[in-house]
Amino acid sequence: MISVRRVPEMWHRFDVTVRDLPLGLLILAGSLIPEFHNHGTQLGGLPARPFDALAIVAVALQCLPLAVRRRWPVVCLALVSLGFAVDQLRGYHSFAGTAMPIALLSVGSHLERHRRAIALGFSVAYVPLAVALHRLGSGAEAPSEFAMYYLALVLPWGMGSWLRSTRAVEADRRRRVAEDTRAAERARIARELHDVVTHHVTAMVVQAEAARYLTAAPDRLDQALTAVTETGRRATTDLRHLLDLINPDHGTEATTPTVGRLLTLVEQTRRSGQPVEFTEEGTPAESTGSADLVAYRVVQEALTNALKYAHGSRTSVQVHHGERDITVEVSTDGAGSRAPASPGGSGRGLAGLRERVDVLGGDFSAGARTGGGFVVRARIPAGSPS
Repeated sequence: MISVRRVPEMWHRFDVTVRDLPLGLLILAGSLIPEFHNHGTQLGGLPARPFDALAIVAVALQCLPLAVRRRWPVVCLALVSLGFAVDQLRGYHSFAGTAMPIALLSVGSHLERHRRAIALGFSVAYVPLAVALHRLGSGAEAPSEFAMYYLALVLPWGMGSWLRSTRAVEADRRRRVAEDTRAAERARIARELHDVVTHHVTAMVVQAEAARYLTAAPDRLDQALTAVTETGRRATTDLRHLLDLINPDHGTEATTPTVGRLLTLVEQTRRSGQPVEFTEEGTPAESTGSADLVAYRVVQEALTNALKYAHGSRTSVQVHHGERDITVEVSTDGAGSRAPASPGGSGRGLAGLRERVDVLGGDFSAGARTGGGFVVRARIPAGSPS
């Protein structure tokens, strides 16, 4: 059994001509009802004439072309106008005359090219019709009456033009929103690449630099080179994961780095020669949204900076899971030597972290500690949407 909610969806799957045909059939059926005969538009004062075979043709010409009013609006208007002319010149005055403003509304709304030429052409064609109706009629219709009817026909055309311009404005707004969304997504991907590449490459540089001084200790040298290899493999895995997310064919089930992987991150930093104390308190909320990922990136960037600018200094990582937020604090003592071969910073990392935290409505601070050293603090609301 078809659900009632699916009926509109199934209806919109039909071709536009199929969806527009019922309106024409409805007007056609109304025009053929005897009580509605000679009760339609009366232009020119011609006496009413009983319906005959030609009347049926005139009614069909006005009603059935409405099926193509959106696909071929000019063809629709031309056929409807022809039927309307026969209707008025023969004095049928049928209810089908209501199709004329509908056709004009459709032309104004859906015609894309040569709009002025079409409007001028149909305006010129109206003149001989008005002259013929004036001559065939009783003469009671003054020229002003034909002018008023012309202005009445201009109104649905103008309404259609307004609808068309409104759709154009909305389409432009959606295009700009899509462009802004793509730009924001590119910026987000750039931040992710910055975080992943900077952290892993910094760790590899520090580990390789330390290995230079271990040539006399083969066991420790082997451990250092193994650490470099593991870091490189981890960087490759993270990059492959990030590139998979960029791929439009990639599913949405992929996992992202979370606070649960912080211990692995800390262990990697320790193997790079950085003494790190790690403390994690509280129970993570059931739904953290993007908070987990942002907290992970805060710790990752802070540890990367500690490796680059305070290599060998004691570093503390404290993470607390609250009911409504995650708080992170990473502090580094002032003592220690800066790794001479570490890559220079672009200054983008901390600024990017501040932007991420601000987007989620949290608080972020980074600066020198009293008595020396550096500290990074962040409060990230849990449950914030991605």
